[in-house]
Amino acid sequence: MTLRIEPGGKALKMSVPTGVSDPEIDRFLHRHHGWLTTKLKGLPKPASVKEGGSIPIRDVLHRIERTGRVRGVSEAKMIDGEPVLLIGGAPEHLGRRVVDFLKKQAKSDLERAVARHTAELGRQAASIQVKDTKSRWGSCSSGGRLSFSWRIVMAPDHVLDYLAAHEVAHLKEMNHGPRFWTLCRQLCPRTDEAKSWLKRNGSALHAMDFYP
Repeated sequence: MTLRIEPGGKALKMSVPTGVSDPEIDRFLHRHHGWLTTKLKGLPKPASVKEGGSIPIRDVLHRIERTGRVRGVSEAKMIDGEPVLLIGGAPEHLGRRVVDFLKKQAKSDLERAVARHTAELGRQAASIQVKDTKSRWGSCSSGGRLSFSWRIVMAPDHVLDYLAAHEVAHLKEMNHGPRFWTLCRQLCPRTDEAKSWLKRNGSALHAMDFYP
């Protein structure tokens, strides 16, 4: 049996082999109660996205400010030396408009990073998609379709670059063996640093609530 907290701390996943009795499951949960309590206490508290709050874009905090216009393009810019994310539309659509902006930024950044890494590798990706995945940051199908969590755009540039390199490396090595990691580090020399950043901070990005 295995027990793990889903990224963001919003769910608990338990895997139970066929044939395990209910009393055995209860004993397993009882034994791991202390571990679970400690882990849950250590999780970052979910941050709600709201006007006047802040959102990281490429690891730079931007204050969220409504433009007051019903229509208009959302944009990130410097105002009086402060990074600001300007969002149009009605107040009740703020979260959706922020997500739309981040998805667009993520897609653009990931397409550039993937193009750079595939050119170096000599392979091509069949397609690139951004989703709100919680179980993994990215994936590569056997047909070469790459998928990424758009939330990666809130991380530093080198972390997004690592994620792109990781999935591009799967176009040649569909595994996580030694040759895969050698290739990944060739494409992205900061692989180990980026992995550590995601391990420390990834849950906070998953926990961020855009629809409070």
